[in-house]
Amino acid sequence: MIHELRVYHCLPGRLPDLHARFENVTLKFWAEYGIRPVGFWTTLIGPSNQTLHYLLEWDSLAERETRWNAFAADPRWIAARTETEKNGPIVERIENILLTPTPYSKPR
Repeated sequence: MIHELRVYHCLPGRLPDLHARFENVTLKFWAEYGIRPVGFWTTLIGPSNQTLHYLLEWDSLAERETRWNAFAADPRWIAARTETEKNGPIVERIENILLTPTPYSKPR
């Protein structure tokens, strides 16, 4: 099992727009492509309250590559994402980390 940690650093004041995009658009596409989110978090205490952290679960790197690339290339997703950014960009930058469990991790 591989987990992918993604951190979206939003432009000032745009975090609500990112939440709306996930709730109303992104999660529907992910369900269609079999992308499995584990959870989503915002920062309670930390360097910025304009970030969204989320974790995805993959069986393998091959699964991730196949499913994520198909989702990212979907013209319907590209159009929907573009529509959510008609008032300007939402995300300033994205951090992406692929994690593998240690031998002493609790099995999931």
